[in-house]
Amino acid sequence: MKIAVLPGDGIGTEIVAEAVKVLRALDLGLEMESALVGGAAYEAHGHPLPETTLKLAKEADAVLFGAVGDWKYDKLERSLRPEQAILGLRKNLGLFANFRPAICYEQLVDASSLKPELIAGLDILIIRELTGDIYFGQPRGRRTAVDGHFPGSEEAFDTMRYSRPEIERIAHVAFQAARKRNKRVTSVDKANVLETFQFWKDVVTEVSTQYPDVALDHMYVDNAAMQLVKAPKKFDVVVTGNMFGDILSDEAAMLTGSIGMLPSASLNAANQGLYEPSHGSAPDIAGQGIANPLATILSAAMMLRFSLNQAEQADRIEAAVKTVLSQGLRTADIFSTGTTRVSTREMGDAVVRSLK
Repeated sequence: MKIAVLPGDGIGTEIVAEAVKVLRALDLGLEMESALVGGAAYEAHGHPLPETTLKLAKEADAVLFGAVGDWKYDKLERSLRPEQAILGLRKNLGLFANFRPAICYEQLVDASSLKPELIAGLDILIIRELTGDIYFGQPRGRRTAVDGHFPGSEEAFDTMRYSRPEIERIAHVAFQAARKRNKRVTSVDKANVLETFQFWKDVVTEVSTQYPDVALDHMYVDNAAMQLVKAPKKFDVVVTGNMFGDILSDEAAMLTGSIGMLPSASLNAANQGLYEPSHGSAPDIAGQGIANPLATILSAAMMLRFSLNQAEQADRIEAAVKTVLSQGLRTADIFSTGTTRVSTREMGDAVVRSLK
């Protein structure tokens, strides 16, 4: 079982180190090889996704990813910015289904900004399509870039597109996931305004006929954003496009108290996956030892479950995280009165102790 370890930028190196520590504690004989990606790769090789890094990712059974990005790269040409690395990995590995669970742990109910009765027991799975939509549309109407910007331009626009096969395959993933949960799918669109999402709605509805045991409802994205903070437990599986999924999954993450708690998995048709925390590189706190590694550790658990066929070991990691939270250990983002504040490394060490 070969894992490509890509820590990236900012807090990425700190949180990935703790996830690797936890994986090694399982003693599974995992082969883990690290490489540069994002801004770190640009500094060393002049590109955020060097060929050597891409080759390692393609040959691996799974990719453990930290985070990329830093404000100092904002003036670079867009194709060279750190964030292009994650888009390039998704495209080259054929990653089309992004799983983002939003689970409110019993121990962290008070960490949410919502009333406890609204989020206690929360367990939502957001499934985001990754290969289509506006992120991969063709930009138009811009003049030659100067330091990554376009002075003097009169307009700029990006095309939004989806093909039938792209919508069908993500719909199947959502309905199959719902069958293992509470058999409810909410498809989020903007069909009242965008032709692309009227097409999305029509195709998802067609696919739903193959799953008569799963209930389907449709919701406009603005209403979905509102309902996530008004009555989040009404959702089970949410399936949506690339841009809406990006926004809604971050909103759902904050329902749980901290985005630092939420893992994610991006899979291709062969279940080869890229696993990363839902949060970003947070350069403002990098190097301070205060970042929460639990989202990355839980992403490693998802990697064991989905790509490496080690569900029992994934259960062990998730149980260890719950134990650590029950012990009252908290990083800065989830710290509250009556709990014990620990560093990034101390949190990783505590999970390892719990495993053993």
